[in-house]
Amino acid sequence: MTGRTRWSFGCGPAAPVALAVAAALLTATACSSPHAGDGGDGRARSEGATRAIRPVEGCGTGAWTDPADLSADRAPARCRPGAPPAAPLAEHRRLTIATGTLSAEYVAPLVVALDKGEFAREGLDVTLKVLPTPEALPLLAKGDVDALWAAPEAAVMNGVRGGFDIRWVAGNFSPGPGSKSGLWARLKDGESAADVTLSGRRLGTMIGKGSVIAYPMEKALERYGGDLSRIQYQQLGSADVLTALENGGVDSAWLLDPVWRRVDDKPGYAFLGGQPAGEPLGGLLYGPSLLSEDTDAGVALLRAYIRTVNTYFASDYKADAAFVTYLAKLLKTDAAILRSTPLLRMDWEIRSGTTDRLQAAYEAQGAVPGSSPPLPEPRTVDRRLYEEAVGHHP
Repeated sequence: MTGRTRWSFGCGPAAPVALAVAAALLTATACSSPHAGDGGDGRARSEGATRAIRPVEGCGTGAWTDPADLSADRAPARCRPGAPPAAPLAEHRRLTIATGTLSAEYVAPLVVALDKGEFAREGLDVTLKVLPTPEALPLLAKGDVDALWAAPEAAVMNGVRGGFDIRWVAGNFSPGPGSKSGLWARLKDGESAADVTLSGRRLGTMIGKGSVIAYPMEKALERYGGDLSRIQYQQLGSADVLTALENGGVDSAWLLDPVWRRVDDKPGYAFLGGQPAGEPLGGLLYGPSLLSEDTDAGVALLRAYIRTVNTYFASDYKADAAFVTYLAKLLKTDAAILRSTPLLRMDWEIRSGTTDRLQAAYEAQGAVPGSSPPLPEPRTVDRRLYEEAVGHHP
């Protein structure tokens, strides 16, 4: 491998989400940065308040799309391959990015950036550390972890509500054409997909309440006679979700790539909907260390990530057999399986209102305090750093 690669793996059982969030909230005051707060608009913070945004070579008008554009066929923002060019920091920084896995395809841009030396070109010595979100969240708020590759789940919203200075700063992907990763139902005798009603049915899921899939699930349930509050959730291990659906242990399940291939076009199963096309639901979350204490490093990290997307994932990266073989080796997965699923549309931008829609779904599930008003977008999202990385002045 090239670059200064270090791998680190978390150990021990994952703490239950509710307990982790409760512990996080108890330490919120102690963990919050002295720069916490959003200055009224979620953008004016410490040195970042007066940072200049300059044109960036290789990143023209195509390097930005209107955040309000939610169209399914929206082309994601792109710079030219190799752009934005590296701008090495004067002094090397050591950064730790927490992620729940290193083998899923949606983590590929980080793993490739590390292997190809894109982080090193920015003067960053990056460690990818495997940690579940509930464990990583308080570490991110304290600065023990610099970034989190995850999603603005209910645990994140509850942490921000409790005082954590955390923002979602870059997207990850939206599903490509042909993807059927999402909500599947087991049909009853004589039932067709058009007849499905999910009210009161049991749903198998790896995460349970409070995951970002609550939002696309809510959209699917609206079409099939159910709502989030009337679904019986059954939390299962990743290897057990499909088995439970096949043997009738659950009536529906959220199936990920490539598991849904096992029931695709198979009699007795129906795909009801997945993640909205063109709308990333996760990506990079920053804590105070990169939001305000060292914004230069925060922008540099995004620059390396965005350059990796533009260079290796800009179009149909699965059309290149050699690259698929290389990627499968990095992710420690089977190349045939990787090739069999539709590609992901890698997308660093964040759509307007996504965290509003997520919070509405969390409230419907009972995963966030219903008595508290939703967090406004400036408390949850900061687009300023990737705008600077590509030279877009809003």
